[in-house]
Amino acid sequence: MNLLPFPALDGGRLLFILYEAVSGRKPNEKVEGVINLIGMSFLMVLMVYVMFHDISRLMQ
Repeated sequence: MNLLPFPALDGGRLLFILYEAVSGRKPNEKVEGVINLIGMSFLMVLMVYVMFHDISRLMQ
């Protein structure tokens, strides 16, 4: 699951390494940081949504 090609996971890091191998140059660190921040934010929002959904199912 951790190797999914999603930013902030190991698979996302593999995508950056693959980009570097194909293009021959490193990605901009600032852009890479922003992409990882967006990916991590999405994962956090997803975790809160799933937790809220689970708790609301327990209340029924």
